Amino acid sequence: MFIQLTALHWIYVAFIILIIGFMVMRRDTTIVCIVGIFLIALTATGSLSHSVSSIFNSFSYAITELLSTILVISIIVAMSHTLTSTGINDVMISPFRKLIRNPGLAYWTIGILMMVISWFFWPSPAVALLGAVLLPVAIRAGLPALGVAMAMNLFGHGIALSGDFVIQAAPKLTADAAGLPIQDVINASIPLVFIMGLVTTITAFYFLRRDMKRGTLQTTSAILPDSSLDENNKQDLLTLAQRRFFAILVPLLFVADVIAMSTLDLAGGDATALIGGTSILILLLITVTSHKNKGLEKTTQYLIEGFQFGFKVFGPVIPIAAFFYLGDSGFTKIIGEYLPKTSNGIVNDLGVALASIVPLSKEVGAVTLTAVGAITGLDGSGFSGISLAGSIASLFAAAIGKGAATLTALGQIAAIWVGGGTLVPWALIPAAAICNIDPFELARRNLIPVFIGLVVTTIVAMFLI
Repeated sequence: MFIQLTALHWIYVAFIILIIGFMVMRRDTTIVCIVGIFLIALTATGSLSHSVSSIFNSFSYAITELLSTILVISIIVAMSHTLTSTGINDVMISPFRKLIRNPGLAYWTIGILMMVISWFFWPSPAVALLGAVLLPVAIRAGLPALGVAMAMNLFGHGIALSGDFVIQAAPKLTADAAGLPIQDVINASIPLVFIMGLVTTITAFYFLRRDMKRGTLQTTSAILPDSSLDENNKQDLLTLAQRRFFAILVPLLFVADVIAMSTLDLAGGDATALIGGTSILILLLITVTSHKNKGLEKTTQYLIEGFQFGFKVFGPVIPIAAFFYLGDSGFTKIIGEYLPKTSNGIVNDLGVALASIVPLSKEVGAVTLTAVGAITGLDGSGFSGISLAGSIASLFAAAIGKGAATLTALGQIAAIWVGGGTLVPWALIPAAAICNIDPFELARRNLIPVFIGLVVTTIVAMFLI
């Protein structure tokens, strides 16, 4: 399989290394990403004006791709502000205080709940469902907001999405590309998914507890009730009976969403839209009830606060997302038809090129599929490259003589753990935004546990092939 690598591919690789290096050094990557976009466009087109325009077009493309996520996060935050300012949130979380009594229970309870819900409805709506209710409980139990985000992120976008046992979108893509029955890929993925999950979540929790003991993590979040609103002010907005009524109504509405998702077979964007719409209705109902004559104005104020929060959180992510989208289909839409005719996108080309130059054995095959999956996950979707992983797994298995399903599952797991929302900063924004933490800090926190998990899972896969 011959892949023509051009200067565009090598510039892209060079800037990936630079971006990762700057992130590790805790430096901002905005300028690096903008320079990378400009140089790639200039190399492709040879036009200075086109290259300058491509910077703006790449930002526009990234915002368009991320807009639904920005909207739902902004709306959830606006709703959360109404819950906290009226004291409803205090009533809602009181039953969980008895269950979640310490940081360990908070981490594992939130993580397991996130994993189970994500199996049925995918992680983004699950983050919205859990974050607004359980974040304050976890923080009161002593778990930092960063720890809450890690739990939701690793269990949801990691374990649940990489296996995708219920919805089965991921294994279908990889199985079809590898020419295998979908059940074979699912069966092969089960031990790998849970080994990856156990190693990563336990490692992450170890580092989390270590830093908590050192006092380097703070248990604060903007989504917690505003300290400037004392209990008397909250009671002036709503009576205790009204707060109790809404504390029951809000979870019931979200439970109704879950039932609707199941009966109407809603997932992904459709499920997220349902959660977002319900959050708007809750916001309206509570605001009009609590603020009465000022309800119209306060509704707008809460929405403004939510959107300000959403765009403040997403602002630093737009440039890096704009750069990485050039690695996939975004290149053609942003810059134009300047890749070689045989190209399937810069990221996919790099993955195929890597696979074509390595000697074949089951050990090398496992390492290569992990690397290919991780590389194709750099575009931030997790799903765009898993078909390539399935195709390469099929080729390697034919040469080795066995292990097609295991190699396919391994490539799928690596691609989704890297690109589906645990390492690429804009893919893990839902959890980071709900917890009001820096997505780049969350990515850095996840890096070592995910890397260790991939190494262990790859070694295990060598024995299963």
